[in-house]
Amino acid sequence: MNNGSPAPSPASQMPPAGHVPNSPSLTSSLSVDTSATYDPDAPKYFFQEKYAPLNVKGNFLTLCACPKNVELGEWLAHQIVEQYRLLHGMLQVIQEVNSLTGLPICNENTCPTMSAGRLTYTWLVDGRAAKISAPKFINRVEKWIVSKIHDPVMFPTEKVTGVPDTFAVNEAGGPSATSGEEWIGKSSGFPQTFYKDCQGIMKQMFRCYAHLYHAHWLNPFWHINKHDILNMCFVHFVTVAKYYKLVSDKEMEPMQPLIDLFIKQQRIPPEALAGGHWGQQASS
Repeated sequence: MNNGSPAPSPASQMPPAGHVPNSPSLTSSLSVDTSATYDPDAPKYFFQEKYAPLNVKGNFLTLCACPKNVELGEWLAHQIVEQYRLLHGMLQVIQEVNSLTGLPICNENTCPTMSAGRLTYTWLVDGRAAKISAPKFINRVEKWIVSKIHDPVMFPTEKVTGVPDTFAVNEAGGPSATSGEEWIGKSSGFPQTFYKDCQGIMKQMFRCYAHLYHAHWLNPFWHINKHDILNMCFVHFVTVAKYYKLVSDKEMEPMQPLIDLFIKQQRIPPEALAGGHWGQQASS
């Protein structure tokens, strides 16, 4: 946690960060550079174990696993909302405007593309994949996710009448189990596309995390001692993503070294990798 003291820079060639006030506001911090352009070839310190602490201890499976008396669709909806809440808190760190420059840390100049290492994410513009700046990309992702969460069709809030279907019939087979016209969340009023929509939302959230690490881990997260909070949010996110098969391994490749490190440390619990939710239900 940020106790008001700057963290020494992990790079010997880089000067240590200046004094950072206790306030979470970055607007008065001279140590936060809003002009340095993102360098995809910069050392990836966040892939090293000594720079990968978490600010909490415990098993993230307890926050991830669906309680037996809760319908899976309801639980996934809860997880999506919670993961977006955590991500939004991390995005706010790079979005706050510096009063000296009038710019946020992540701006059109520092991040002209939505990149993670040498990988650049694109946005569909007029039917074509287009490279847009990271702040524009993130802004569009956030608006899109919020619109999904507040869509009463995708995230219904009205009480469903009738007898709910049993867990054993509808959910034990995994995300591809669609016996007849059954799907995850049907008994709670979620649409047939609900699970795929959850996958789409989680994929875009992962891309935001990838950019936060590759472009902003050192500035500002390391400099203001919030890299451990970022790690905590990311471990929680990956645990949920893997446990419910919401983000593909291919999509996670830009962050694979850090994910492998957290798996080695068992920060990401083994249960999330061994079949996840459906593997646990089959073995119980």
